[in-house]
Amino acid sequence: MGTVIIEGIGACFILLLVCVVGISDGAVGAVHLYEKDVQERAIELGLTTAEKIKRNMLIFKLAGLIPLLTFIIISVYCINGARGFWVPFWQICVISLMEGLFDRIFIDWYWVGKTKAWDIPGTEDLKPYISGKPVVVKWAVTIVGYPIMAAMISAIMMIFLK
Repeated sequence: MGTVIIEGIGACFILLLVCVVGISDGAVGAVHLYEKDVQERAIELGLTTAEKIKRNMLIFKLAGLIPLLTFIIISVYCINGARGFWVPFWQICVISLMEGLFDRIFIDWYWVGKTKAWDIPGTEDLKPYISGKPVVVKWAVTIVGYPIMAAMISAIMMIFLK
């Protein structure tokens, strides 16, 4: 269990690193993570373009989400040697839920919501950047979606690692 907790912390670090790089030249560099109204305002203000937003989202997925998923799979199957369905399932759940809770609580609620690091000039009237329905959806994806993803990965890997 200790190894899985350390791997969960590693997954949180990967997410944190991707976010730090994303806002390294200002929060507008990660505007693809904001709601549509903030993205549209940033475009109106000339801070970015729709093409840059699409490009940055693609880079985020390639440089952030794929390495994160790869890290989880390598941790569970290569480092931990998990096989079958249930052992990998609970390990993937623990690692991904740690990352998801870190994202919801530290990144979304605290870092984006309580600091100025993610403020985009000219969009302050659209704050809080994450509120209402998006918060509910993000929590639902974390609490329900991540275990479903863990079950899917475990089922697929069980077939390939017989």
